[in-house]
Amino acid sequence: MPKDAPDVLVVNAGSSSLKVGRRPSGAAVLVERIGEPGQAADHFEAMQQAKQRLTALAGAAPLDGVVVVAHRMVHGGERYTHPTIVDDAVVADLEALVPLAPLHNPANLAALRAARAALSDVPHVAVFDTAFHATMPPHAYRYAVPEAWYRDHGVRRYGFHGPSHDGVTQRAAALLGRPREALRIVSLHLGNGASAAAVDRGRSVETTMGFTPIDGLIMGTRSGSLDPGVLLHLLRLGYPAEELDRALNRASGLLGLSGRSNDVRDLRAAEDEGDERAALALHAFAYRARLAIGSLAFAMGGLDAIVFTGGIGEHDPRTRRAVLEGLGDFGIELDDAANEAHAARIDRGGAVAVLVVSTDEEGVMADAAVRALADAAAARRDA
Repeated sequence: MPKDAPDVLVVNAGSSSLKVGRRPSGAAVLVERIGEPGQAADHFEAMQQAKQRLTALAGAAPLDGVVVVAHRMVHGGERYTHPTIVDDAVVADLEALVPLAPLHNPANLAALRAARAALSDVPHVAVFDTAFHATMPPHAYRYAVPEAWYRDHGVRRYGFHGPSHDGVTQRAAALLGRPREALRIVSLHLGNGASAAAVDRGRSVETTMGFTPIDGLIMGTRSGSLDPGVLLHLLRLGYPAEELDRALNRASGLLGLSGRSNDVRDLRAAEDEGDERAALALHAFAYRARLAIGSLAFAMGGLDAIVFTGGIGEHDPRTRRAVLEGLGDFGIELDDAANEAHAARIDRGGAVAVLVVSTDEEGVMADAAVRALADAAAARRDA
């Protein structure tokens, strides 16, 4: 955001954490362990703490300068495909979407209610992780399941990490000096949560996450793609659904494969010490990302650029090298020196550009909230 951009408060909530930051100043605070003894009792108390700490930060202006509050909402279903100014009716709609994202939307909603109570005199805008992928065509987002599952229960592919994929592909296009509308980009958001997206001339046409953020790539503690027959098998063996939910979300992925950690830094150290399970986890992680590049490139009919982002994608050159290993015949040639130096562009000038771009989801959310206000004002003028 430009330095003279409107003052936006960005709220990003987890089940036991609340991150609140100001744009464009960049001041931010994180309230953690919500609900634990001695900590903020709930998101309402956490919001009050965040307000006090932001106001106390050196150089931070009073919060009465905020013109809009941007909220991350993980799931918008099929209805919410654009940033949306929040009112009571929108809150009720979002409550109805909780079954689609029971691990994420309740915390998002709790923070939304707390912020609306604490800052009732400014507009609030919901920015949805799923919205960027609303441009996927039906043949990409529909599952081959009974129609009633889709019609009655919303069972389809939605995709997530939208603000990240949107923001880094815009930045990548700027770095290449070309309009995003002229590029076919595979964006790899690799972190504890991981997903890849095919951004075809500015529009998401395919992504690896599906109905939930579990699907697709291997992640820190999430399994990624899994034959649904495995779950049927385990259910028949008597495993309760709650245990399967916990295992797929919190005990799988890099942690499940390695038996050691979900942190790539820990696994690199273990790999260097000869830990075969750590090496397997890292190899599988990179292999699944490489498969995604191929499928997403074919979805677009070609490939102009690959973008690495996220905690792992931005900071682990060994993962980037492993993902791209052996792809020279496809015009993907890594410059090892640039890769080790974490340069913005790490290819050797082949047919496909390879870039490392820091994700700034909060910045994308702030921009989206400001645009939503401007669009609403324009609509009122035209009415």
